[in-house]
Amino acid sequence: MEQQELIPHLFRTEYRKIVSVLCKLFGIGHIETAEDIVSDTFLQAAETWGLKDLPKNPTAWLYAVSKNKAIDFLRRDKTFSQKISPEIKQNGSSEPEPEINWSVKNFSDSQLQMMFAVCHPCIPAESQIGLSLSILCGFGVEEIADAFLSNRETIYKRIARAKEKLRTEKIKIEIPPSSEINNRLENVLTTLYLLFSEGYYSTSQNTTLRKDLCVEAMRLCLMLTEHEQTDTPAANALLSLMCFHSSRFEARMEQNGEIILYEDQDDNLWNQELIGRGEAYLNKASQGTKLSKYHIEAAIAYWHTHKADTKEKWENILQLYNRLLQLEYSPTAALNRTYALSKANSKEEAIIEAEKLQLTTDHLYHSLLANLYESVDPQKVKTHLNTALQLAKTDTDKKIIEKKLREMV
Repeated sequence: MEQQELIPHLFRTEYRKIVSVLCKLFGIGHIETAEDIVSDTFLQAAETWGLKDLPKNPTAWLYAVSKNKAIDFLRRDKTFSQKISPEIKQNGSSEPEPEINWSVKNFSDSQLQMMFAVCHPCIPAESQIGLSLSILCGFGVEEIADAFLSNRETIYKRIARAKEKLRTEKIKIEIPPSSEINNRLENVLTTLYLLFSEGYYSTSQNTTLRKDLCVEAMRLCLMLTEHEQTDTPAANALLSLMCFHSSRFEARMEQNGEIILYEDQDDNLWNQELIGRGEAYLNKASQGTKLSKYHIEAAIAYWHTHKADTKEKWENILQLYNRLLQLEYSPTAALNRTYALSKANSKEEAIIEAEKLQLTTDHLYHSLLANLYESVDPQKVKTHLNTALQLAKTDTDKKIIEKKLREMV
């Protein structure tokens, strides 16, 4: 990995791990302290690694510097160090020094406990998700604002209020009792779903696919399925969905970064191991009686791992979208259902349904209508493509639309 890519990569993989361990050490009321220590560590790395040779083990360097900064903080505030975790000990007459466990197990346990702490019902659900994306996933305020289709100021205030509420309520960083797990797990799963979605189709960064975010979401979700109390059907269904989508990553992008549409993908590049894992997690998710949106979306993604363009495939996908919209309506699902309708029934029927949606500010809406009108009205194809081009946010989306416009000439 190139040096200029290393720090952003490590920030994605290590920031949340170190913050979680330090939050567990300091207590939920001192989230900012943990975040400041880790942020200062990465700032120091950015300043020094470019001037000197890289450390032999950059990750170990981050752990060591974070620990030293934590010790320096405790030395500056002895009153604080005497009040918090018993893991901070006095070595005779020497200064306080924390026992910080950087083991894989402690990273996993701390992150899992942190997930449930920030998803406590004392704060609103959307604030729980925003705070989780910030602390556990290393998201910046702008990225979270994009995920919520909101603005930076709103998200900043939302996160600040959530931290203050956790502080005043003195929430413990621990796995909640069995009676509370299901309530808080719903928001944990939503957080991971948003994280994966941002990686799968990014609008906050000028790129379409961000594999690092998808990998982080899958790792956190896998953590849930590996813990007895959080190994629920919904968690397995979400992990199944992630596996199915991830299986097509290598076939989804050209070497120059341009996206390859589903119908043009080389299915020989699809990862059969991930498809198999997706099927296994989906089978495991079938236990129990509660159907979540993750079950349905995973089933839809499963059918997309069958490249053959059969009527059976699209009829199944259409019925699944019908069920999904009944369970939880979303404009994106309604748009995708319309495409499935065109494949299962006819483009003419799909056009009627699509135009009812009136998602006129969404470039995907106009791209879909352009697709549906291809064999019906060439002028409307061009009109919708031009509108889609004006509304598209990323260079990748614009290139796809421009390519289609060129093909019309």
